[in-house]
Amino acid sequence: MTRLPTGPTGLGTSSLRLGPLVEPSLTVPVAEPSPPSSSQYIEGLYCPPAVRDDRVLADEVNARLVEWAEKEVDLYPDADLRDALVGFDAGRSVVLCHPDAPDVDHLMAAARLLAAENAVDDYFCEAEYGGTANRRGAALAVAQSAIDPAHNTLRYEADWRAGVASHPALRSMRSAMEYFDALATPAQSHRFRHDIANLYLGYNAEGDCITQHRTPAVWEYLVQRQFNSFRPCLTLTDSVGGYELPAHLFAEPAVQRAVALSSNASTICNDLYSLRKEQASGRFHYSLPTAIAAEEDCSIEDAFQLAIEVHNDIVHRFEEQAAELAATGGPLMARFMAGLSNWLGGNHEWHAGNVGTRYATSP
Repeated sequence: MTRLPTGPTGLGTSSLRLGPLVEPSLTVPVAEPSPPSSSQYIEGLYCPPAVRDDRVLADEVNARLVEWAEKEVDLYPDADLRDALVGFDAGRSVVLCHPDAPDVDHLMAAARLLAAENAVDDYFCEAEYGGTANRRGAALAVAQSAIDPAHNTLRYEADWRAGVASHPALRSMRSAMEYFDALATPAQSHRFRHDIANLYLGYNAEGDCITQHRTPAVWEYLVQRQFNSFRPCLTLTDSVGGYELPAHLFAEPAVQRAVALSSNASTICNDLYSLRKEQASGRFHYSLPTAIAAEEDCSIEDAFQLAIEVHNDIVHRFEEQAAELAATGGPLMARFMAGLSNWLGGNHEWHAGNVGTRYATSP
């Protein structure tokens, strides 16, 4: 068996050290950097700490991402949109969420896919970019074909290729997937395609409710959120880390539960930090706090606190499941579980670092 590194390697990782991967604890014993002074946290929100925050490395990823967006896929031709891409700070996100990436090329795989996924959401689901509810499903089906190629007759293949090449979001997904395929195994690529299809199912569910101006019941909302979540980003944990959790292990129900719980918690974290921004938009929207407020007939402030409790319970359930898997599943499983925990902590730190710009700590 190939020897696994005992911790993060590559750019910006010289000061980090992971403990033995066979240890059952999910706590990653590293030198914990002080959070940026601009970070502000939601009081009472429980999450594992981030284990790496490297501004120099994040800037390098951002620079390469903008070069790719401009020169290879013409993602955001307008200067204001390019500024928005830089302001999104995808580089810091992937650096925080993937502290064991062996080099910047692996981080770029995560960053390209993250930018491309956001472009699909922007262009096909958001009205300000031209997205419309009555064409969302059809557009997302074509978007899926950008990473899961259509296999038909030669007569129509050129039309399909031209269709994918004609739209920046589709070009971006195709290009990002090609880059990812070069460093991932076929099983890892198939896993990602499956999770993106589920993501689009979640987009359609959300679109239906928004079109109807219907806030779903809390249980229904949580079902939707399990599909419309950060899960595709989390399931990249091993491929961006430079190793593979074999497909038969990834498919185990207990592993799937750990992946789902960590994905759900990270997405609810976004619900909480973005609530004020969504309320200020003036558009119909819903999230876990607004679904709770409607169902419990309570104030949004009280619903916010209840949503924190839901988030924390899911994180604790993830940690229990992941600790059991790490203790019994061997080094690869332990590393993958630690990677999911790292993603949770990195995602939380990224959100907290954007409080005052994109996000807020209260309704």
